[in-house]
Amino acid sequence: MARAVDSAALALVVAIGVGTAPARAQDNYEIQVYPAETVAPRTTMVELHSNYTLNGRSTEQGGLWPTEHAFHETLEITQGITSWFEMGFYLFTSVRGGQGWQWAGDHIRPRVRVPEAWAWPVGVSVSMEFGYQRPQVSPDTWTWEIRPIVDKQLGPWYVAANPALGRSWRGPGVSKGVEFSPAAQVGYDVTRTVNLALEYYGSWGPVTRLDPYQEQQHQLFAAVNLTTSPTWEFNLGLGDGFTKHTDHLIAKMILGRRIQW
Repeated sequence: MARAVDSAALALVVAIGVGTAPARAQDNYEIQVYPAETVAPRTTMVELHSNYTLNGRSTEQGGLWPTEHAFHETLEITQGITSWFEMGFYLFTSVRGGQGWQWAGDHIRPRVRVPEAWAWPVGVSVSMEFGYQRPQVSPDTWTWEIRPIVDKQLGPWYVAANPALGRSWRGPGVSKGVEFSPAAQVGYDVTRTVNLALEYYGSWGPVTRLDPYQEQQHQLFAAVNLTTSPTWEFNLGLGDGFTKHTDHLIAKMILGRRIQW
């Protein structure tokens, strides 16, 4: 039975890896470097992503809402299906002075991981994300993303890499093809409950020809992760962007709660 489950996991990993075209980079709605671990079966993970842009795009450009002083609230609900498979759903919202609270879009995200029984030296999983975002949020309204995830705990150090690939299915980005949007994290356990981390998020452009540096997006966040209970998760960070096409000075918080059924 275990061998059959492992074979099914491998088949699903391969299907997601080769059967989808990838999507765009993370934006200011969900700023997170994913770990390889998936949500356990009969467990629901509810996360609230709260992001506030202190210094960003101050005027409407090309029909896109300004990002400066915008508060983005994202509800993420992830249900564990098996020990190696989960399904996630996102609801994106935005609020800004004079604009009111606005729905921004929705995504779904199945994810599989390499089963622990395989005893790999690193954690490995693959997520696939598909969804819609309003044209006031992104000129590319329908997108796919495929996100390989690799992580490792080395004593007090934790490292994770998310070399995501993305593709637009509707909008001006269709002509760009597959784009590269990496993310990474390096963290250190100061105590059993406190972890300090640096998080990187980028959008480099098409894989066949990367964008010039100033047209790319690069962000670096200093973050603290608190683990006071296996039921709760908490992440707080402050980041800055390093190119003219990147929003600057963003504060973010993730509050998560695991619910076992």
